[in-house]
Amino acid sequence: MLVPMELVRIVISEINDQQVVFLKEIDGERSFPILIGIFEATSIDRRVQAKVRGELPPRPLTHDLLKQAIEDLGGEAEDVVINNLMDHTYYAVIRVRHNGELIELDSRPSDAIALSVHYDPYLPIYVDDTVLEEVA
Repeated sequence: MLVPMELVRIVISEINDQQVVFLKEIDGERSFPILIGIFEATSIDRRVQAKVRGELPPRPLTHDLLKQAIEDLGGEAEDVVINNLMDHTYYAVIRVRHNGELIELDSRPSDAIALSVHYDPYLPIYVDDTVLEEVA
């Protein structure tokens, strides 16, 4: 079962190599952190802050490019799903509808979340219930 989640916090540290995003269950209490890289953390934070201020970058950044490529190739991003946890590593897919077919693009969760916040409204974020049970 897929559980709807929301991005509730981004922690960017200039001291550590690992940054953190926190996801929380929309209709529940479960939440968990995911360690991500500085590039992805700043991309997520930059887009979230830009939406708050109403200022978008003048040129497309990496996740803007991915969004545009999906759309220009006739796809429609539906959501992102964090679907597995193996050896302390999370796995995700970006689900794209193209010509009526649902295509799952393998992705790091950080890139999937970064892509999610580049949409207005954000693409839904889901986590497989088995992953939530493991991290709880």
